[in-house]
Amino acid sequence: MKNGFVIFLAAFIVAGTSWCAFVLAPELQLGGAKQVSVLNTSDVYPLNRPGEANQGLQVYRANGCAACHTEQVQQTGVTCDVVLTSFGKNTNNVVQAYFKINPPKPPSNIVTIIIQDPPWTIFTNLDKDKADDYADKITAAGGKVETHILATGADISRGWGLRHSVAEDFLYDNPVQLGSLRVGPDLAGVGARLPDMNWQLLHLYAPQSVVKDSTMPPFRYLFEVQKTGDSPSPDALNLPKEFAPPAGYEVVPTEDAKKLAAYLLSLHADVPLYDAPFTAAQVSTNAPANKK
Repeated sequence: MKNGFVIFLAAFIVAGTSWCAFVLAPELQLGGAKQVSVLNTSDVYPLNRPGEANQGLQVYRANGCAACHTEQVQQTGVTCDVVLTSFGKNTNNVVQAYFKINPPKPPSNIVTIIIQDPPWTIFTNLDKDKADDYADKITAAGGKVETHILATGADISRGWGLRHSVAEDFLYDNPVQLGSLRVGPDLAGVGARLPDMNWQLLHLYAPQSVVKDSTMPPFRYLFEVQKTGDSPSPDALNLPKEFAPPAGYEVVPTEDAKKLAAYLLSLHADVPLYDAPFTAAQVSTNAPANKK
């Protein structure tokens, strides 16, 4: 065993290096993470989840929701739009500058373009350098413009988020439920795109009642079927006939169901940050086609 100490030392170094890489380094990078400023505002992000939503995170975890859903929007890049906000004092100069950059084809399109009132998106899908160049030329002609930044990528196109997920999004989550498999859609922004408590509860009880082809299993054990009293419970679900209980009965959510729905509604990774910029005014948060 002459080499016993050498083997022990090598194993210790390997284990120590792994610990530093997977435990110490993330702690040094994220352990002191704090709220950050929302881009171009005095607001801070994120805000702590309300108590019911925070408890709902534990219900989400206990029911294994992260096995089928992620909470990490991916992004492949950004694109820029140039928006004319005012023609200024000389509309003709601005129009001429526009047509120097973008000659009309055919000429009959000129009339259609000129009659558009600001705000008017005059250039789309540009890289930042070209957007700045075009904006400078319109500004030099007397117009006023804004350059809007838009995140791009498959997840963005699906309506799952407005920009890629960053560490700040998970500051108050314990544990963080990133997930690794997408049997269902990403949920990082589900509270912004589906901000209806009743919809969330219906989806939990009978997914196909709100999404016809949903493959999500029903979580009916989070609800109670009870006899309808003299008047229906204010919490009773308004279910379609094919999913409703027999006459004289109603379905009401348990506290765990309400907490889980509150957690889902609290998922709003939808503000622009320094390390995840976008121009919010140009992006719609509604994506009804992606209700899955």
